[in-house]
Amino acid sequence: MRISLNWLTELVDSQLTPTDLADALTMAGFEVEDIEDRRAWADGVIVGRVIACDPHPDADKLSVCQVDTGAEAPVSIVCGATNVRAGVYVPVATVGTYLPVVDLTIKARKLRGVPSAGMICSLAELGLEKEAEGIHIFQQSELTVGEDARPWLGLDDVILELTSTANRADALSMVGIAREIAAIAQVPLRLPTPSSPSLDNGPQSLQIELPDAKACPIYIGTVLENLQVGPSPAWLQQRLQAAGTRPINNVVDITNYVLLEWGQPLHAFDRDRLQAVAAGTGLSLGVRYAKADESLQTLDGQMRSLSPDTLLITANDQPVALAGVMGGEATEVNQTTAAVMLEAAYFDAAAIRRSARSQGLRTEASARYERGVNPAELTLACNRALQLLQDLAGANPVSQTIGRTASGDIVPSRTLELRLDRVHQILGPVTNITPGAACPLPEQQIQQILARLGCQVGPTEQDRVWTVTVPAYRYRDLEREIDLIEEVARLYGYNHFADTLPQEASGGGLSAEAVLAQSLRAALRAAGLTELMHYSLTKPESPQQVLLANPLFAEYSALRPNLIDGLIDAFQFNLEQGNGPLNGFEIGRVFWRDDTQVREAQQVSGIIGGDPRQGRWTTGGREQPLSWYEAKGLLESVFQRLDLQVDYRRDHQDSRLHPGRTASLWVRGQQRLGTFGQLHPQLRQRRELPASVYVFQLDWQLLVTCLATERRQARTFKPYSAFPASDRDIAFFAPVEVPVADLQRLMSKTGGPLLESVTLFDEYRGENVPAGQRSLAFRLVYRALDRTLTEDDIEPIHQNVRDVLEQQFQVSLRS
Repeated sequence: MRISLNWLTELVDSQLTPTDLADALTMAGFEVEDIEDRRAWADGVIVGRVIACDPHPDADKLSVCQVDTGAEAPVSIVCGATNVRAGVYVPVATVGTYLPVVDLTIKARKLRGVPSAGMICSLAELGLEKEAEGIHIFQQSELTVGEDARPWLGLDDVILELTSTANRADALSMVGIAREIAAIAQVPLRLPTPSSPSLDNGPQSLQIELPDAKACPIYIGTVLENLQVGPSPAWLQQRLQAAGTRPINNVVDITNYVLLEWGQPLHAFDRDRLQAVAAGTGLSLGVRYAKADESLQTLDGQMRSLSPDTLLITANDQPVALAGVMGGEATEVNQTTAAVMLEAAYFDAAAIRRSARSQGLRTEASARYERGVNPAELTLACNRALQLLQDLAGANPVSQTIGRTASGDIVPSRTLELRLDRVHQILGPVTNITPGAACPLPEQQIQQILARLGCQVGPTEQDRVWTVTVPAYRYRDLEREIDLIEEVARLYGYNHFADTLPQEASGGGLSAEAVLAQSLRAALRAAGLTELMHYSLTKPESPQQVLLANPLFAEYSALRPNLIDGLIDAFQFNLEQGNGPLNGFEIGRVFWRDDTQVREAQQVSGIIGGDPRQGRWTTGGREQPLSWYEAKGLLESVFQRLDLQVDYRRDHQDSRLHPGRTASLWVRGQQRLGTFGQLHPQLRQRRELPASVYVFQLDWQLLVTCLATERRQARTFKPYSAFPASDRDIAFFAPVEVPVADLQRLMSKTGGPLLESVTLFDEYRGENVPAGQRSLAFRLVYRALDRTLTEDDIEPIHQNVRDVLEQQFQVSLRS
């Protein structure tokens, strides 16, 4: 927000320089981004009067002016403006004046042979407008030739560019900033106190209907007649321009002025045009949400299609304005307006936020409603506008109708308890009371700070506990005890509190989940995979995806339901760019819709494939695709590094994967960890990918449960045996549907601690093998840590393994 110091000094007595004031506001939590000193824009520009204006003897578009600047003799100035004429008062930049906006130093010189000692200025050259068609001509009558022109131009001012936090809705107004400065500098505050308007006792021709008590609990409509629409006085235009608002006419300028002064948006309708849109004898104003297929042309000239989230002002149920956002073009005030209906209303912050977002529109009014205006000062702001309309437009208030629901009668009020001990505990001691020593903040100081903020402080039955009544304009901000403590620290000054460090510092560390993430990344990188990162946004392709309500692009209008699709796209993109196959992994969040709920989870996915070799002379230049077992081996090496036992089971649920080369991954025999498989040939051909590409997807939460819980035992060192191993082979016919993993698990469990490893070394299907079975051969290695095993040690165990296999899986032993 732009703060004019000339305007501010009318509201609060502050003797601080602009720099000191900016520092004080910044320390209090209001960041001052820029100090715009307008006094330097026209230093040396004075008021001059054109005595004579003659055509230039040698140039058709130039004029030679004799200008009275208060000196002993008039000065000759050559001017190229078409609106210059004798008898007008103009701003004159004297010789030696520097105009920083146009980066020009005025010098005495000749133009086409005629001396010129100065320059008659336009508003663009003075920095008040971007473009100007001619010089500026003063309209004021009480000018004195030779005096400083800056006060008449509004250039004797300093503007502060100030940014307030989202919780300080009251700071979006001059009154709010004045209250803040009065509290910081401990100086008196002078706020305008308009009186209630005297209304003609005519019939009430205006009715207010408020069907939604939450969206609009209060609506004040005032009808004014016999007003004269025209330009605003210079002081009003200058204040609006200083705040960054373009003057339009006196009626609209007054509503903008009250918006800037009190933070309360107002809107003026042309009463006669409003009645014409209503198309009836009576006039009933209402506030409701838009219906289907309704539209409205707003003041910016755009025809807007309305949605059910758009809050409207209606006249006899006809849309006339976007409530709290922008008025309608059909009812705007123009030069022919003779009567207006002034709107002063309180709208719900959430309703205006949704309404403005539905139209992709944000205005000065909606910005204030979205943060929350003060309903307790609604009548005061309305009376202020009525007073200005009477003074500056000659308006005559005729009638006023107030629509108020049950919730609109409630004045926002909040009383909090503040514990003095809690204040001292949170803030600690201060250092600026006793030199060289730190002491607690005095009770009287705390009470004075709260009183300067507009709070009422009273005692309670408990010792060292106060009741603090929050003012209405801070109702949305001060909600808890800690908020009051923050205000005490902010106003007293953060730099006055002791900045001692804690006596004991506790060591930091990573959580078990963070350690697991580091270990998993290290294991995947060790397997030759590169970590990838993709956007969580993608294009919609399935009804289970979560769609965005207001996407920037159609390609990024949904949340990703899995990580594999992004990895396939990255693999294809790298091939197309000539970078070769990409073996990568990604850890990220996925989203999906389950019935009516939106769910979110963390996943780990990877992609492996192609021929990573650099030279292929041994294969005659032909690619050698990665086999299923090689890809499985890379994934198993990751599990081995994590010390995680994983079983593989046949699976064909994912249509993107090969139905005969896909396995589900299980831990502890009951919990599904994820999926590993080869891409489906049709998908591979459609994407023009290499012959064999494999992907895997793991459930991160299950990994955390298995590897990052307190029950997880630390990995212990197991020494190598110094004694030789003894191996035995076992071969048998087994049903094809029996997984090898189940056979290995049974043999390892039955063999006990002496069975070191079980390895499949042969599989055969064909001649001499019974139908529906396959021949499998395993090598079992036995070893002990403390001795060399004998035949008597091994044979009973090995025979027990054979017997258990026959009992549980009905295998036919061959050896």
